[in-house]
Amino acid sequence: MSNAGNPGGDEPGERSDFIRSLIRQDIADGTYGGRVQTRFPPEPNGYLHIGHAKSICLNFDLAAEFGGTCNLRFDDTNPETERADFVAAIEEDIAWLGYESDRGTLYASDYFEQLYQWAEDLIGAGLAYVDDQDAEAISENRGSFTEPGTDSPWRNRAPEENLDLFRRMRAGEFADGERVLRARIDMAHENMLMRDPVLYRIRHASHHRTGDQWCIYPTYDWAHGQSDAVEGVTNSICTLEFDAHRPLYDWFLDHLDLPGDRPRQTEFARLNITHAVLSKRRLLELVDEGHVDGWDDPRMPTLRGLRRRGFPPQAIREFCRHVGVARVDGTVEVELLESFVRRELNEVALRRMAVLNPLRLVIENYPEGQVEMREAGNNPEDPSAGARQVPFSGELYIERDDFMLDPPPKFYRLAPGREVRLRSGYFVTCTGVDTDADGNVTEVRCTYDPETGSGQAPDGRKVKATIHWVSAAHALDGRAVLYERLFTVPHPGADGADPMESLDPHSAQLIEGARFEPAMADIAPGQVVQFERLGYFARDPDTPDLFHRTVGLRDEWARIQRRQGKK
Repeated sequence: MSNAGNPGGDEPGERSDFIRSLIRQDIADGTYGGRVQTRFPPEPNGYLHIGHAKSICLNFDLAAEFGGTCNLRFDDTNPETERADFVAAIEEDIAWLGYESDRGTLYASDYFEQLYQWAEDLIGAGLAYVDDQDAEAISENRGSFTEPGTDSPWRNRAPEENLDLFRRMRAGEFADGERVLRARIDMAHENMLMRDPVLYRIRHASHHRTGDQWCIYPTYDWAHGQSDAVEGVTNSICTLEFDAHRPLYDWFLDHLDLPGDRPRQTEFARLNITHAVLSKRRLLELVDEGHVDGWDDPRMPTLRGLRRRGFPPQAIREFCRHVGVARVDGTVEVELLESFVRRELNEVALRRMAVLNPLRLVIENYPEGQVEMREAGNNPEDPSAGARQVPFSGELYIERDDFMLDPPPKFYRLAPGREVRLRSGYFVTCTGVDTDADGNVTEVRCTYDPETGSGQAPDGRKVKATIHWVSAAHALDGRAVLYERLFTVPHPGADGADPMESLDPHSAQLIEGARFEPAMADIAPGQVVQFERLGYFARDPDTPDLFHRTVGLRDEWARIQRRQGKK
């Protein structure tokens, strides 16, 4: 963990923001007895994305910094959209990020009976009533930002009648949508969420945990604060869209007999990323309409997609900590996230040679049939990573882009009559080429200088380029996918436009016929390596010969900073 000014590393440091200041003041005042407890409360109706990562890191990090606890609680109050496989995926993603709930996995459904009893308490106190209006009528009668709402015809039912109807709702006597339970607050309140919000609705649907035990389910607003109170949460950290919900959160807690400390909700700015959409509805649209290959497509901003692409969890954590906590929503450049990924991978990723667009190179003066092993370092940033042996022979593959028959100025790679260095190999000079009927180069012929195996020429001559290669006889066949931005514009959907209009249909380019050095056979599924001179690539967890480009080698964030005149 690091402070915002020092984004490297993973050790805790003294950081300051308005949430931490509130907690420090609480500790100094003895509020909650100096206790700090947070929670991460996802709805199990989809997969987590990079925006959720910020909330995960914040809640778990706050608990760790202040010697408190943080738990995972699923707010599973809508059986029609929630599934057990979403629960398992979210648990897996949180563990992958490096966090663990201090109390195992908790669920709002654990408290359904307590929530129901509290609802009966509100009814008995005249603070809740059963409404026979349907959802359309309730919405229409809520009013607007400039007009007050209209009282329900059933708002003044006697508590005894409301209690009887509510119990019959639970017993399954009524159809879906026939009745709801509403809080009796103020239909003229300036905050429309306070205009007699719905607490329970009838849903004859099987719940992924409770089965058919219930046919009435609490709304999120009714379950949220009370679940926090049951668990002993001190700090309910929410994103800014819940700011308007806080008066309702407090109203419920004010009118209930709580088992312990009263939790406090605090809002912070959510994380938005350029060239991406983080709306669940839009992400579902991408999947359902076939724009991507599922929720774990490497172009998706889901944690599963980033994981498949090879983003290290450490880099995501450090990125979230660097972004920090603010009170105003904003958007962060995706290049900043990629810079954290690149920095992490530069330190830990093994180096390997891969040729994505092969062109055969024949060394005419190399002894026929000879194979020698050349030593190549595994990671220059980590001496402990050691070295590997790479087979070298008289027939190699090089990148087609590393040769030009008629090179322009400032092209320093291989060309007729030009000498370059083969990485971890020798100096070679192009002596000729073979072409097909259309004039395309099919083979490059060279000679090598056997005295340059050290990487230097004995006579002191220099070359202007070093290129990578793979021995043709020893090469492994493989494939790679190169990714561009899924959306061509930084802010998809800005100014009311449909974000899908800026989708790039060519954002994934599959490269067939790549050639890899033999050591690539030992790369584990999901492991990321640096293809020298090409970028960082992750081995697909399910398809061994397929590699996804995680990020390129060029630091685009540094370029953006220079353009903005920042260091």
